[in-house]
Amino acid sequence: MSKPEMAPGRQSGCPFSARARTFDPFGPAFQASPGDALRWARDEEPVFYSETMGYWVVSRYEDVKSVFRDPVLFSASIALEKVTPAPEEAGRILEHYGYALRRTMVNEDEPDHMLRRRLLIDAFLPANLERHTAMIRHLTTRRVDAFIARGRANLVEELFWEVPMEVALRFLGVDSNDIAELKSFSVAHTVNTWGKPKPEEQLHVAESVGRFWQASGRILEKMRRTKTGTGWMFDSIRQNALHPEIVTDSYLHSMMMAILVAAHETTAHASANAVRALLFDPTAWKEIVANPGLIPNAVEECLRIAGSVVAWRRIATSDAVVGGVAIPKGGRILIVQASANTDERHFERPEELDLYRENASDHLTFGYGAHQCMGKNIARLEMRIFIEELSRRLPELRLAEQSYTYVPNISFRGPSELWVEWDADATRARAIPSAAARDFPIGPPERSEIQRRLMVAEAISEGGRILHLKLVDPDGRPLPEWSAGSHVDLVAHGYTRKYSLCGGAGDEGSFRVAIQLEPQGRGGSRHFHDKMRVGQILLAAGPRNHFRLDEAAGCYLLIAGGIGITPILAMADRLKASGKSYRLLYAGRHRDAMAFVDRVARDHADAAEIFVGEDGRRMDLGTELRQFPDEGRIYACGPDRLLAALQELGAKGPPGWLTTESFSGTDTALDPAREHAFTVHLADSGRDITVAADKTVLDALAEAGIDMPCDCREGLCGSCEATVIEGGIDHRDKVLSPAERTGGTRMMTCCSRAQGDRLVLGL
Repeated sequence: MSKPEMAPGRQSGCPFSARARTFDPFGPAFQASPGDALRWARDEEPVFYSETMGYWVVSRYEDVKSVFRDPVLFSASIALEKVTPAPEEAGRILEHYGYALRRTMVNEDEPDHMLRRRLLIDAFLPANLERHTAMIRHLTTRRVDAFIARGRANLVEELFWEVPMEVALRFLGVDSNDIAELKSFSVAHTVNTWGKPKPEEQLHVAESVGRFWQASGRILEKMRRTKTGTGWMFDSIRQNALHPEIVTDSYLHSMMMAILVAAHETTAHASANAVRALLFDPTAWKEIVANPGLIPNAVEECLRIAGSVVAWRRIATSDAVVGGVAIPKGGRILIVQASANTDERHFERPEELDLYRENASDHLTFGYGAHQCMGKNIARLEMRIFIEELSRRLPELRLAEQSYTYVPNISFRGPSELWVEWDADATRARAIPSAAARDFPIGPPERSEIQRRLMVAEAISEGGRILHLKLVDPDGRPLPEWSAGSHVDLVAHGYTRKYSLCGGAGDEGSFRVAIQLEPQGRGGSRHFHDKMRVGQILLAAGPRNHFRLDEAAGCYLLIAGGIGITPILAMADRLKASGKSYRLLYAGRHRDAMAFVDRVARDHADAAEIFVGEDGRRMDLGTELRQFPDEGRIYACGPDRLLAALQELGAKGPPGWLTTESFSGTDTALDPAREHAFTVHLADSGRDITVAADKTVLDALAEAGIDMPCDCREGLCGSCEATVIEGGIDHRDKVLSPAERTGGTRMMTCCSRAQGDRLVLGL
């Protein structure tokens, strides 16, 4: 990382506020709600030094991510260092047990970390995790069966603590006879490393940790003697035989102990936090019950707003600057993910639980970059199954009256108990739901899967060519606000189509779209024309905006061709309401096939010109663009021929002058006979990914367990954009302008490829 100029008054040694200097993560405010407790820091002192704990504290999203992004400058070597020093007697107890926890995936540096990670990551790849689904489902249903008739349960004790432990041990390959012995130890490791036990508790904790270490070693030796075992520890043992200088004997023992904590406690706490958050908001729980397809994104949103990993630690290997604050070499750093996950600079209305939040999976609960949690996808899978089973079989589940307690520590957070209630008589009277359990794909949710239920409130046909739909929430709740240029994906009976929002006055709290019948299309528009009637229920993803209006310009030229008027009309409405100077040019072949033509003439008469082909009127694009000032902004939507002409004419304009949106997708089908394989190097993660001739970059990243947002998969929306650091790009999208393509720093991973053999991406 380069060392930018230090912020004045914030160099190392300069005073911070009294609140910053005395910050104590073991204080009641931080232990109760870490994100809320650091709200003042995000606003006033996003990077500060706490004299109380002797750490630099990083609270904002981008700053936390920047520390994760540079594992060389910010070493992970202190991640397992004890926060609270132990008395000498506790040290002697650990020595008695031969305790020697050293380097693990969590606290080792490069190049050792990546060398080991590459050898040991296969079991965590999405394709290899799918085989665990049936086991997780079986363990979950067995636990739910045990308490479902009672009407009351402590979910931590009866579900969330037990199942993740068994899943972790089975994933490791631990024999069922040894599972019981290890179950009682993992919490001791958490308290010993990240907690603040009292002096009199230190000895008991040390005893438990020592026994945990001893039992892990004994079971590891037993596994070594087994020749044909399956599980991650057996994979590691085999790699130890092949690469003893990389996967060492001591490393095996340390990982045997550490991964139990990583795989068990974090998932147990995250599951309890998630269910508590969903039940605390009865509306959210009802939505999950009615629409189980929301569960994957609900898990991400709960990991964001109530994640189980609160903070992590790093140490600066040389003088560094984070968020404009100088941190000296050797400075210990507390990076608070719980604060970053509630940073309003990255998440809109971060204090709200929003099941439809598109960027929920941007959360940093799993970390980021080279040290991102390898087990993130199995944790996601467990949480999805927990929520799906509970919501399907106990839809009336509710929180019981209770107070919540947490084990005091700086890194992991989850309630010690979570009591829930339901009507046991009603449950017994109701048959087990006939609906089959959902099969959730491995990995983060795709944005197109974040779908809400909508009802058709109006369906008006305009000459059989344009269908106008007004869509509302079936339960009468207002739909979210949207900005000019936004669209929704409508889903019904296997058809998914994107339609721009174009509501006018009186449409607040609802969505309005116009669907043009395409006789030569793929059948989607015909389906919506034939089937959509008042009262019809359908699903919708969004709203989302990839065609955003920059409202800071001095003047605007809006150009629409055919059904491209829908987003352009919303922009015109917005500009008129805000008193901006604009002109609207609207062209079509036949007036009776031009949607909203009467409203354009009525609402924008002073700014609009309408060009009807059958009347012999044509837009003179060359003259329009030559006369339009450089400080203005041009927005256009319409058929490809119109947009191609505009791109050619506008190529000489300044950056950002012309923005277009196409409503026809790119043919993204790959012909392996014409493509070539290449390598993608991920600069932030330190990994090399092979992209086969029949795979997209997006697919290859997903198969490697790399989280990447995606939506259209057609090169239209821009959500799967990656930063390109090095290498030539074969651009195949309809998002980037010619100037942006020439710049060579951005690509759409769903369709674009490498010109040569290698690309370096900022991931």
